[in-house]
Amino acid sequence: MIDRNTFETVYNLYWEKVYAVCYNNIREIEPSREMVQDIFKSLWERRHELELENINNYLIRAAKFKTFEYIRNKVSQQKHICTKYQDCSHSSNCTEERVLFNNLKEKVNILVDTLPCQCKRVYKMSREQGLSNKEIASALLITERAVEYHITKALGVLRLNLSNYSN
Repeated sequence: MIDRNTFETVYNLYWEKVYAVCYNNIREIEPSREMVQDIFKSLWERRHELELENINNYLIRAAKFKTFEYIRNKVSQQKHICTKYQDCSHSSNCTEERVLFNNLKEKVNILVDTLPCQCKRVYKMSREQGLSNKEIASALLITERAVEYHITKALGVLRLNLSNYSN
C-alpha cells in the first residue's frame, strides 16, 4: 500500500524517467505528458490494491504499455481515414464532394474567426488540436466549466449559421 508521502516521493523520483520512455517511443510532447499523468493517476487510484516490489519496473512497463496503446490507436485511426479516402476515390462524385467539403470547411473557418477571442481559442484547442477540456482549462488558466461554456457557445454559433448551408 502506498501512502501520500510515498506517492509524492515516487512521483518526484520517477516522473522524468516515465516521461522519457513515453516521449522516446512516440516523439510527441503533449501526449507523452498526458500518458505520465494517466500512469501516476492510475497508480494513486490503485494504491490500496497494489503490492509493488519494484516500482521502477512497474512504471516502465506501464509507460511502454501506454505508448503501445497510443500507437495502436493512432495506426487504427490512420487506417480508418485511409479507407474513407479510398471509398471517396472510388466514388463517381468524389470531386464534387471534395469541393463541397472544402466550401463548408472554409465557411466554418470564417465563422470561427468571428468568435470572441477566448471562445475562438478554446474552440480551436478543442477541435483542431484535440485537447481535452481539462488540458484547455490548464493551458488557459480557466475552469473546465468556462471551457465547456466557450465550446457550447462556439457550436451554437456554428449550428445557427450552418443550419441552412448548402454550398
